[in-house]
Amino acid sequence: MALNNNVKISQVELTNTQKHSCILLADNTVDCFENDKYKVTVLGHLRAYNQAQKIDAKYVASLYQGDIDALYEKIAGQFIVFIYDKQTNQLFVFNDHMATMPCYYYKENDSIWFSLSLQYIKNIAKDNLVISNQAIFNYCYFHCIPAPTTIYHSVYKLDSSELLAIEQNSITRKGTLYRPHFAQKSTIDSAHERCLDTVRDMVAFHGDDANIGAFLSGGLDSSTVAGVLSDIKSKTGEKARTFSVGFDEQGYDETYFAELSAKHFATEHQTSYLQAEYISENFVKVASAFDEPFGNSSALAAFYCASFAKEHGITTLLAGDGGDEIFAGNSRYAKQKLFRPYELLPNIGQSLCKQVFLNTPLKKVPVAKKLASYIEQADTPLPDRLQSYNFLHRFSPSEIFTADFLKDVDQGLPLEQLRERYQQSGSSNAIDSMLYMDWKFTLADNDLIKVSKMCEMAGVTVKYPLLEKELVDFSCKIPASEKLPGNKLRDFFKKSMKNFLADETLSKPKHGFGLPFGRWMRTTPSLIALTEQSLQQLKHRNIIQAQFIDKVLEMQKNEHSAYYGELIWILTVLELWLGQRDDELC
Repeated sequence: MALNNNVKISQVELTNTQKHSCILLADNTVDCFENDKYKVTVLGHLRAYNQAQKIDAKYVASLYQGDIDALYEKIAGQFIVFIYDKQTNQLFVFNDHMATMPCYYYKENDSIWFSLSLQYIKNIAKDNLVISNQAIFNYCYFHCIPAPTTIYHSVYKLDSSELLAIEQNSITRKGTLYRPHFAQKSTIDSAHERCLDTVRDMVAFHGDDANIGAFLSGGLDSSTVAGVLSDIKSKTGEKARTFSVGFDEQGYDETYFAELSAKHFATEHQTSYLQAEYISENFVKVASAFDEPFGNSSALAAFYCASFAKEHGITTLLAGDGGDEIFAGNSRYAKQKLFRPYELLPNIGQSLCKQVFLNTPLKKVPVAKKLASYIEQADTPLPDRLQSYNFLHRFSPSEIFTADFLKDVDQGLPLEQLRERYQQSGSSNAIDSMLYMDWKFTLADNDLIKVSKMCEMAGVTVKYPLLEKELVDFSCKIPASEKLPGNKLRDFFKKSMKNFLADETLSKPKHGFGLPFGRWMRTTPSLIALTEQSLQQLKHRNIIQAQFIDKVLEMQKNEHSAYYGELIWILTVLELWLGQRDDELC
């Protein structure tokens, strides 16, 4: 299915050379400035660091003195910047620290094409693009396709805060521009007060937008953003507008907490309940809307909520994404601390534990069985250990995929990507390294793509106050021991919000806009028919083994509905996405 066929695409020349060309394909406003030294092109919302006022391409040219790193420290926002240096005949391309805007690029002969949409590059490349088996494997592993690769061979996307240098039609990846220092001890006076003040500043950067509202799930992040927005609006006699999605399923519906926060901050709050039939009616539309296969099942809930807000006149939504990943709020961070005692054992102690509990009949004794499981996990280093529940580690790839498909796949590549990012943090603390890794794999490659695309499809602009550069910088100055003392998730952040958020909000368990898809897969005929038909079609693509698909359907019905329901969602999305682009398959 071709996307945005009726949209007029502009071709913006990024360089001034006759030997080769770099061209930006864009359907939105592009800000350009040129003088005798530089040609600067800017996409997105760019501002000076610690300032709300938007800056333009001309201002970027005035800041740039031949040093990209120095320039990067002075800017913030959601952006992609192109700087053509006429003196060196080089084009530099870089984006914001969280890659909040996608940037795809493709080289063909003497031209290099850039675009916010993979579809626009596909229109240029026509029949030259081939779907990558490696990318499909990576999708099944991560439920998305992490940068820098894409679903197509020879097409790439900019990683978060990545710098590209292009000279004489040659592209060089120069690494990551945003590499903050993680403090080992606190150096901030009145840090808790500073935290709330910084959040206020970040929300204020967007709080005066016209027709603005906020997602409100009732959790820490969305409640904080909604509360600050409420304070800002109250100064002009207005009420902040907040929106939630509910489910008629126990364990999934969080509307009680959303309404509690709405009442606490006196927002004008509205809730709409998503029904199983809505998924059946919109599954194909949502799955095929993404530039690449994208398997985060909460995408449909995000689209539903954004569309609901749009129906009520909202054109900009503030999202609370990111708080868990900058202030240590995910349970997996705390869980890793449990393995520290084993890691501190000398090699001989670890060897003895493995010999006694893993290589003897004790492994089958109930109490010893738990110890054996602990040792097996503890003996796996980070970040590999975080993937213990991954489908591609619970099942052998040879059991999931066909032999022909696996011929073109490096099965170790996903873990190599995780390890590389984890080690880039430069911190000796595992919590810091996990946070840094998650900025890419959980946020830039996954959650932000989900929310941004679903809001775009609903006709709404989305902003991420908790991921503004200044707040992320602040979070790095708080040592991991204060963010997560013991197993107290987000302890520092909760203390910072003690007199701001409602007590019940501070003590509630973590949740979000997750879908009860697994349960609905057992009870909703239209959803069952859609998924089973899609999976039957997937059997004929020589990607997933037919017997494995049958096995998963059986386990979802008779074992863990949510866990295997997620796998069914991932495979169904893959088929729906491929089915809309069958002309590209080879």
